[in-house]
Amino acid sequence: MQLDEIQAIFFQECEEGLATVETNLAEVRDGAGDGETINTIFRAVHSIKGGAGAFGFEPLQCFSHHLETVLDLLRTRELSATPDLVGLLFAAFDVLSDHVASAQSGGPAPADAAVLARLEAAASGGAEQPADASAVPVAEDGAEEMDFDLDALMADIDLPAEAPAPWHVAFRPGRAAFDNGGDPLPLLRELEAIGASVLSLDLDALPRLHALAVDECMLGWTLAVPGTIARADLEALFDFMPDGAVVTIATHEATVDPAPEATAPTLRATPAPAAAAASKDAPVAPAAPAASPPPATVPDDGGKASGSATIRVELDKLDRLVNLVGELVITQAMLAQRLSLHGVGAIDELSDLDHLTRDLQESAMSIRAQPVKSVFSRVPRIIRELEAGTGKRVRLEVEGEMTEVDKTVVERIGEPLTHMIRNAVDHGLESPEDRVAAGKPAEGAVRLAAEHRSGRIVISVSDDGRGIDTAKVRAKAVERGIIAPDANLSNEEIENLIFAPGFSTAATVSNISGRGVGMDVVRRNVQALGGRIGITSVFGKGSTFTLTLPLTLAILDGMVVSVGAQTYVIPLAHVVESLRPQAGEVRRFGPDAAVLDVRGDYLPILPVGRLLGVEGSCAEASAAVLIVVETDAGQSILMVDGIQDQRQVVVKSLEANYAPVAGLSGATVLGDGRVALILDVETLVQRQRGDLALGLAA
Repeated sequence: MQLDEIQAIFFQECEEGLATVETNLAEVRDGAGDGETINTIFRAVHSIKGGAGAFGFEPLQCFSHHLETVLDLLRTRELSATPDLVGLLFAAFDVLSDHVASAQSGGPAPADAAVLARLEAAASGGAEQPADASAVPVAEDGAEEMDFDLDALMADIDLPAEAPAPWHVAFRPGRAAFDNGGDPLPLLRELEAIGASVLSLDLDALPRLHALAVDECMLGWTLAVPGTIARADLEALFDFMPDGAVVTIATHEATVDPAPEATAPTLRATPAPAAAAASKDAPVAPAAPAASPPPATVPDDGGKASGSATIRVELDKLDRLVNLVGELVITQAMLAQRLSLHGVGAIDELSDLDHLTRDLQESAMSIRAQPVKSVFSRVPRIIRELEAGTGKRVRLEVEGEMTEVDKTVVERIGEPLTHMIRNAVDHGLESPEDRVAAGKPAEGAVRLAAEHRSGRIVISVSDDGRGIDTAKVRAKAVERGIIAPDANLSNEEIENLIFAPGFSTAATVSNISGRGVGMDVVRRNVQALGGRIGITSVFGKGSTFTLTLPLTLAILDGMVVSVGAQTYVIPLAHVVESLRPQAGEVRRFGPDAAVLDVRGDYLPILPVGRLLGVEGSCAEASAAVLIVVETDAGQSILMVDGIQDQRQVVVKSLEANYAPVAGLSGATVLGDGRVALILDVETLVQRQRGDLALGLAA
């Protein structure tokens, strides 16, 4: 394994650790945390610090060390989780995130002097610190030293008459340890720093001189660790052990012999000289006395529970798998089409192939599915920055963060979501003084929610602020020439004017808003994903922005329909039912409009052929097929010439292969090789209803 691959794994672990820190810090802030919550945060920061030291990221290691010091005082109750301290920990978390990003990109380290000074001041208030705390103390040989006198500290503690029994630890790095970044020397130094001593050196795997391989680790150690060290802290030291490493931890009653090495393929690499020296110079002491209870085994799982096994897969490999599954779906459809042309009807094998293809597709898509939590987790920091920049107080409420959606969608909703959050805080929420004057709490609320609805994911951003002043919006739109002064618009149409390019009601331009390049960008990005955005607002009470997006951009179930000589696909998630109207059921009004009475509800009929300019399409509803579809605006009816089939189709992007087309969300290849366009039902319905906010006529 190359060094850059090992570093990539480290940064993945950093992302997981940062997510753990932020989640648990939120619990501490909300008063739901306990001692284990602080321990979890401490272990995550400790792991980041250890990896940073191993890869030479000194600024990240130094900052992690100072944050770890404060967390250690917090978990030992020398400091208490006051609001000020929790606020400091959140600020430190933000800087820690910046340090990780800087180390990953190779850019300059972030400015951390102010937060470091606050961390040092907090630590000085809880425990004595060295005179120079500007860097992590390092010994002459490069080993990290403890920044306090352990013996003096232990002497000051009122211990019971009998000290806790020591831990006995057996540690075998594995033959391929050097290949996978598992140099045991730093770990042995950390163990020595907490008071561990070597009881025995296992030489059983050491071959004769002629068979000795200098790039393999063949030694094992048995050590005694003071019982005052918590087991969880001891286990945390082994977080970065590579695959093949074996660690056992037991109390003094148990015999700990180094466990046999796990079999694993050996990857050749040149070990660090320091590691070889550590293997050669390790001291040997008598083995511990034998006893009956078996030792407890601690798997090298990075501190994670062993309830479920996971494996990391490169995204390129996963994308290739999904693309191949998509081509398999097309090939299966072509095979079924070819057989039907030769008079071969339904056969068991073809039905089995259809089921297997669908199962394979669903399995591949489930692998790509990710919870939106990865995007939602960025929001608390955005809120904190906005609070500092606006002076407003904001309470964030999150719901449905484990809702899963295709990774492509997750990756592309970050920017729209950021715009919506900034808009909600900067434009939506009032200042604390104005809120109190209006009879509201000084602290504003922003709610972020996600849910599955009708085969799509719906993400909403709500606030309890001032809402949209339609009079002000209309006046600004007239001033900018977006609408005519005598335009007759409903409140809903006026509210949607905020999506017009260049529109802004901000009185001043700041680094937060005011340049008119926000909400129109959100709309374009959402439409590029095949989604839509809507808004509802009550003046004086708040606003809600709603994003409706497809769960996946790769494959969908669709109804294949004919319109004139053209073939289209209607996403099945929108379809409610299909019907042929009886004579007299269609009611016409005006030159082109018609409605149909469907069980007491009059639904508008939208002729797809006329909307898309298809020549030769059916013009009379009584001779056509009507398909009832469900959208955010309610139910409507699409009028088509006929229904050909219902099948699973692979979505190909029009934007990437041709150009965006209003009313169409993509294209697909049918079983007979023809290209069919996929209808954007929401856009068609909105355009027919004259929704000015979407601006599709332009």
